Amino acid sequence: MLTAENLFEKSLETAKFLQSKVNYTPEYAIVLGSGLGSLVEDIDVELEIPYKEIPNFPVSTVKGHKGSLIFGELNGKKIVAMNGRFHYYEGYNMKEVTFPERVFWQMGIRKLIVSNASGGVNTSFNIGDVMLINDHINFFPEHPLRGPNDERFGPRFVNMSEPYSKAMLKVVKDYAAEKNIKIQEGVYLGLQGPTFETLAEYTMVRNVGGDAVGMSTVPEVIVAKHMDMEVFGISVITDLGTAEFIEEVNHKEVLKAAKAAEPIVRELVAKLVEKY
Repeated sequence: MLTAENLFEKSLETAKFLQSKVNYTPEYAIVLGSGLGSLVEDIDVELEIPYKEIPNFPVSTVKGHKGSLIFGELNGKKIVAMNGRFHYYEGYNMKEVTFPERVFWQMGIRKLIVSNASGGVNTSFNIGDVMLINDHINFFPEHPLRGPNDERFGPRFVNMSEPYSKAMLKVVKDYAAEKNIKIQEGVYLGLQGPTFETLAEYTMVRNVGGDAVGMSTVPEVIVAKHMDMEVFGISVITDLGTAEFIEEVNHKEVLKAAKAAEPIVRELVAKLVEKY
């Protein structure tokens, strides 16, 4: 089991294994969320390694998450992509959920892109909208930095004034404006899951300042910021937390909505990698 005490050594061991497979340090690490795995089609793939073959790596159990690391090139930049992430609701502890970000940092990667599917609570949102994440609210029951702090990773108390890079956001917003691509922007609230939210819970999310709610991303971003990585987050609004739509919420519909929005997400992420 990964613990605060062995995390540095275990992540370094895994990073060395991956570095032995490729002869370069990727500039970006990209986490491909629910239904967004087709970004892989834009990558000039050089190597794909199943999670089960990577020392110390957990294995994703969620449908729609393939479970492999992909090394290659995207718009002229070397990248590594997680085709499937790990969720706290699957039973992993937070050290395991955020282990890939530790490994990426150990490899020398300092830019992280995270994507997800989320439920929209902002009344101006529609199903299929793409939301750029400009901040988050952490409602997970366990904090990923709980326990002894290893100063080799970062400080005990992490400054979270800019969890999502304003410079990265500007690049994507400028491109979207230039190409007349409709985007939303807002705050992502992270809950444990795996149940979808009740109508009262969706209302709570809206009342505390969230624009969208999901079951991932926040722990990964906290750990990335612990190591001073630069982060860009993007979310597909796959359902709406309103009385009108709540009965239709299920995982199949979430994947369907995410699939429909994939071309926009792929274009925005690829352009960010190229331009930033």
